[in-house]
Amino acid sequence: MDQPCRRRGERPGLTKALEMLREGDSLVVWKLDRLGRRVKHLVDLVGELHQQGIQLKSLTDSIDTATPSGRFFFHVMASLAEMERELNAERTRAGLEVARQLGRKGGRKRQMTDSKIESAKQLLTNGVPPRDVAKNLGVSVPTLYRWVPASSIP
Repeated sequence: MDQPCRRRGERPGLTKALEMLREGDSLVVWKLDRLGRRVKHLVDLVGELHQQGIQLKSLTDSIDTATPSGRFFFHVMASLAEMERELNAERTRAGLEVARQLGRKGGRKRQMTDSKIESAKQLLTNGVPPRDVAKNLGVSVPTLYRWVPASSIP
């Protein structure tokens, strides 16, 4: 049996519910975030439902797109959520930039320190197999080769 095509980020239960809806029906959800995580996805979904003559009701958010004020409220809430997400991303970028200016680096700590790289080069030059060198340094063979490429060993 063919699986229905799902939109990105859509849940399987939602896909089945959307397939069953007909003109004049209302899709009732507990909360808007049950429909999707992205505001754009929610707005697109509500637009598609409206074109099909299907209304959306959110019980927790008190939104009913069957009324003009409900549609207006939905779009205002969606716009506010989008703005909040963009402001959060902007603040995160600004915080990372300040941290960079203070000399901080993000991400995981390097597994291969400069001393480990030198040790690895010496061991590999002396003929120790790469697997043994990696095990001795507590890293994987791919990590060893990332920091000490095979072409750099005489």
